[in-house]
Amino acid sequence: MRQIIALGGGGFSMEPDNPLLDKYILNQSKKINPKICFIPTASGDSDNYISRYYNFFNNQNCIPSHLSLFEPPTRDLEGFIMEKDILFVGGGNTKNLLALWKDWSLDCILRKAWNKGIILTGISAGSICWFDEGVTDSFGDGLEQIECLGFLKGSNCPHYDGDIERRPAYHKLVASNNIKAGVAADDGVAIHYIEQEVSKVVSSRPEAKAYSISFDTKVIEKELQTEFLGV
Repeated sequence: MRQIIALGGGGFSMEPDNPLLDKYILNQSKKINPKICFIPTASGDSDNYISRYYNFFNNQNCIPSHLSLFEPPTRDLEGFIMEKDILFVGGGNTKNLLALWKDWSLDCILRKAWNKGIILTGISAGSICWFDEGVTDSFGDGLEQIECLGFLKGSNCPHYDGDIERRPAYHKLVASNNIKAGVAADDGVAIHYIEQEVSKVVSSRPEAKAYSISFDTKVIEKELQTEFLGV
């Protein structure tokens, strides 16, 4: 069973005192102590980001590790990746992430991991990357379309409520046919795909939502049923 959990925002890096999304991700593995690997390529392997990852996951029922492409742990990246249960991709610059992954053939390795049943997840750039296209600020001058890996069909826009420019930019791109129809996620929301279909939408914040975005003479924004993980 192939799974991808796409986070619009939240998790250990944005909500250090709210573990609901991270615990949800861990609970999707059938392992008692799943091996989870953080891939912080989009942040340039930020030391602070990696530290925050370990600060959280070292205290959970899991075996955390991370993959640096600047200081690779091994020449056998495929072997390193394929022994994991969950791969968590961090946020940052999506364009740089995709370029480095392609140069290291990590895009191909990640597809093999997905097909094997290893859970893929990530936030922001780590959410966009799995779709055909995404809304990104990677180019440094506003929000634009970017072509991604295509594991999931359509487009993706994270931080839908967290960045005031995201919603109008996504609507404009869809309306002008510069990006495919797709899904948007507020900060604190995770869209859980099984195979290539939305299975569930969960949130760490009571009011946070996900939406399908399409166009038919005008932009159509449809709220997706979202389950709040708290009490």
